[in-house]
Amino acid sequence: MLIRWDVVVAWVVAGAWALKTGEAAWGLPRIPDLLREEFDRWPVGGPRLTVIVPARDEEEGVVACLESLMAQDYPGLHVIAVDDRSSDATGALMDALAGRFPERLTVMHVTELPAGWLGKVHALALGAKQAEVLTQPEFLLFTDGDVVFRADALRRTLARVVDVQADHMVTVPTMDLRRWDEGVVLGFFQIFGLWATRPWKVEDPKAMRDVVGIGAFNLMRTTAYRAIGGFEGQKMDILEDFTLAKRVKKAGLRQRICFGHGLVTVHWASGAKGLVGVMTKNIFSAFRFHASLLLGACVWLAVFAVGPSVGVWMPGVRVPSAIALLCAVWAYRLYGRTSGISAWYAAGFPVGALLFIFTLLRSMAVTLRQGGVWWRGTFYSLEDLRREAGPLG
Repeated sequence: MLIRWDVVVAWVVAGAWALKTGEAAWGLPRIPDLLREEFDRWPVGGPRLTVIVPARDEEEGVVACLESLMAQDYPGLHVIAVDDRSSDATGALMDALAGRFPERLTVMHVTELPAGWLGKVHALALGAKQAEVLTQPEFLLFTDGDVVFRADALRRTLARVVDVQADHMVTVPTMDLRRWDEGVVLGFFQIFGLWATRPWKVEDPKAMRDVVGIGAFNLMRTTAYRAIGGFEGQKMDILEDFTLAKRVKKAGLRQRICFGHGLVTVHWASGAKGLVGVMTKNIFSAFRFHASLLLGACVWLAVFAVGPSVGVWMPGVRVPSAIALLCAVWAYRLYGRTSGISAWYAAGFPVGALLFIFTLLRSMAVTLRQGGVWWRGTFYSLEDLRREAGPLG
């Protein structure tokens, strides 16, 4: 009997998609939604919170970010904005805003980057160190200079953090989609993320692969930040947000995640081209600069994401391919309830997959050709990045 391996593979892919989306249908609703009425209150004890906002050449978005933080309805809040060697008006805009809110906003200016540090990581570490001197906060929030916060975002998040005594909390940001192609790329990216990590398992200390760290919103208990050694333990890590989260999980600290559509908003980049450009600089680092691992991921994406879109037109594998695609659409719908990315973007599922494969290959090719990464005007050699990257797991 002749075995048709294309049929076997198609059914394996369909089964895997069915299991994954079934698990997501069970797990995603269990993640707390901060928009619920139960979180519209003051956190017990009113803990002090300091927000660290690093920014380099962010004159287009930093004012909106800082003004949204100044408008927070939580009184126990201080913000430290770190101007990281900006060549535009970022620093001046920060200073002007600090003049309006001297009691709530402190500005730091970095003029030189010490050897052995990545610029953003150094700015975050510097801001955290200054926070302990100025405000001695119970919690630190690490965010980015282009993130906008709804007025009750921090109050609602802290209410949940205090309730569950979390050491690390991620409030998943809402993507500000300004073009249809952004929705195609980011819609696929969120579905791919379900394969990389199960967010509903983040709080399980035994589920070591299930970790969430997002640069737009990494909230940490100060004692937990000290316990893992701060950013000094990852000075050259491009994916500093995810690595921080991995270190928290490895240390056995309490990690949590929550949704809240519209509480934290970010426009990542303009159009598919802009998103590919942003990911080019950092996505190879997710594989710790191992080409074999990245190429393996490309093969997986071709089989699991592109394959069903091709197979649905081929006799013999049409049914399992259709099942896989329907499960993918179901995943878009499940995640869209909280992310705001419409399930209609599932129509671009294979395009998003192909763009992501292209981004992976481009990131690897550009990094290897350059011998490192250019990030906001600073070059970091591949030798240094690999030496400091640490293990993949």
